[in-house]
Amino acid sequence: MSNIVVFGAGGTAGSRITAEAVARGHRVTAAVRRPEATSYLPAGVRTVTGDATSPRSVRELAEDADVFVVAIGGGERDLWRDAADTLVGTLRELPHPPRVIHVGGGATLLTPKGTPFFDEPDFPAEYRDSAKGQADALAVYRAADGVTWTYVSPPPLEFHPGERTGHYRTGTDEPVTDAQGRSVLTYEDLAVAIVDEIENPQFANARFTAAY
Repeated sequence: MSNIVVFGAGGTAGSRITAEAVARGHRVTAAVRRPEATSYLPAGVRTVTGDATSPRSVRELAEDADVFVVAIGGGERDLWRDAADTLVGTLRELPHPPRVIHVGGGATLLTPKGTPFFDEPDFPAEYRDSAKGQADALAVYRAADGVTWTYVSPPPLEFHPGERTGHYRTGTDEPVTDAQGRSVLTYEDLAVAIVDEIENPQFANARFTAAY
């Protein structure tokens, strides 16, 4: 059993990761900006005010944590890079820092041309800044030392709430595709993949993606 802190536990991804971890017997702390708005989280979850961009918050929550899951969203482009900078800069100074698992953007995955999906001409303009912000965060982790991290990318397009099957396949920097060339996954099975990675680490200091 691990002590897991989920930043952004009230969101679409964070709430499912929280539920999956609790169902498997882990101790989970939901670190959110508005604890009063998370009554739908499972029983047994400890809810606190937390901010992945605050060194003080990160330091306090790291005291009893084995793993930080970063599932934040809804901010400007700098949010994800600022969180990565804060986590790396703060945790590397601690004697026993928790591992960081960052839920990143699917559009940072690479096309067959070797370029990120957010650089494609038909990529929706309204999502480009957030995708670039997630790419900035990945660059921070890849340049880091003294911290163990994993960056998780869902599929770039077909990623949505749905059924928990418990099945998925993994890849690294390019989407995992089926026989029809589609890369599809539910939030529920992304949560399965993330908690599997917590329990049986396969991608330390690396990025992975998952799909059916």
